[in-house]
Amino acid sequence: MTERARPGWDTAVVARRAARDAGGVAVAFLAGYPEMLDGVSRTGRRLTRAELDSRRALGAQAAEQSVPLRALAELYLSAQWLSWRELPAVASATGKDEVCAIAEAVMRAADDAIVALADGYDRAQRLVLFQEGAERREFIDDLLHGRSDPGRLAERADRFGLRLAASYLVAVARAAQPFTDGDARMRHVETNLLSRFDSRDVLVTTKDGLLVCVAPGATGDVPGEFARELELVVPSGSGQIGIGRTHPGPAGVLRSYEEARGALELAASLGLTTPVLRAEELLVYQVLFRDRAAIIELVGSVLSPLVVSRGGAQPVLDTLVAYFSTGENTTETARKLFLSVRAVTYRLDRVKRLTGYDPRDPAHRFTLEAAVLGARLLGWPARPLQTSG
Repeated sequence: MTERARPGWDTAVVARRAARDAGGVAVAFLAGYPEMLDGVSRTGRRLTRAELDSRRALGAQAAEQSVPLRALAELYLSAQWLSWRELPAVASATGKDEVCAIAEAVMRAADDAIVALADGYDRAQRLVLFQEGAERREFIDDLLHGRSDPGRLAERADRFGLRLAASYLVAVARAAQPFTDGDARMRHVETNLLSRFDSRDVLVTTKDGLLVCVAPGATGDVPGEFARELELVVPSGSGQIGIGRTHPGPAGVLRSYEEARGALELAASLGLTTPVLRAEELLVYQVLFRDRAAIIELVGSVLSPLVVSRGGAQPVLDTLVAYFSTGENTTETARKLFLSVRAVTYRLDRVKRLTGYDPRDPAHRFTLEAAVLGARLLGWPARPLQTSG
């Protein structure tokens, strides 16, 4: 319960002047505060729990109505100094000590009231942020799983800064340490990207430990900036980005996202360490792997004889990978594998002898290289060849 001010003190005038000082904040946010100061000045008491709870409630209301906390604090501080000379207890004080005691009580009450206001304000904001975060996460899950009606999805997208009528591409980054919502690395990348591009054009989020960037295909080099920002927050060599192609509408976002993730998964299967992988540059691998049964048959028929090699098939496969990647340069292959040129030549001869395919024969190279890529995609010989799973 608040206490009534003594006759002769117009608390409404104080409240209106304080509201003007605070830039026009509603007088209602001061409800009962001048009366509290009057009671405190006369008794020296602390604000009661009920009075503090009423300030917390007002702080929460202010947050819900988007009243700045600074303006709210200014409202209460203005009400305090405007009330000071009007307080009956101050007017009737008989000496310095009494005035000082009243001042201490009033300032303590103001401090407690503002802390309670800020507490209510903060709690309300956290609740709003939590609710918005949950809605944002639900929207992102629906967007990246294609689980919502496109029209409804486009309407919701506007709240989060996306115009889904445009064509979008998605870039996905992975690192040794998974990304989580709001971690320092995500905040850094998001803040810097939004400082360079329109906030309605770029969405940065996380999904399954990956950092995801959704952007219109026609808006600058967002993927390039995304990659540069990632380099600043991820240790060198421990991050990799997959970039999907540009596609229209909500379904296009999902398709581009799947392409970006697919690029990363393909890179993991092939052991590719390229920092930035573009889906269109990996189409040949995807085409190769689309007919799994055919790839299994190719690997089995072409490469399975290598299992009788000393050390098994893997060292020979590593030699073929290096040989093809160096443009069939035996010396460079030897340097890359820390072998002698003679050892490399021996392994290439062994491939020809066991499989019937000569790596140095242009007519045989395509078959061998396709089989080697297929083996890497299948994880063979570490995994047995099988037509399912």
